[in-house]
Amino acid sequence: MFHKRHFTLAEANNLIEDIKESISIIIELKINLDEKGYDIYKHQYFGGFGPNGTGRFPKELERLVTLVNEISEMGIIVKDINSGLIDFPFIRSNGEEVYLCFRSGEENIQYWHRITDGFAGRRPVSEL
Repeated sequence: MFHKRHFTLAEANNLIEDIKESISIIIELKINLDEKGYDIYKHQYFGGFGPNGTGRFPKELERLVTLVNEISEMGIIVKDINSGLIDFPFIRSNGEEVYLCFRSGEENIQYWHRITDGFAGRRPVSEL
């Protein structure tokens, strides 16, 4: 298993309701930072080495990092900040570890995919 924590579909859907606002804020912060010319991936949280030559990161970036970290600490995987794409580790009845997949704008979790397939391999949760 790749992950220590796994969610049921009901748990994941309940958490979606709790974090939808945070995901929207993350997307907005990213848009604002892009417009100002900041590369969020220079932040050490994302593996970067420092701010864009300014000596410190803007408050918006620190807020974005805090929100992403809060979601990640729940065991949820933040896959794409631009689209608000997140995955929840899940164990199928056959024992296979997969991801329940959610993207901002969707009402709830409607798709899943194998870990190796990624977003392109999304399938309806009815096929779980």
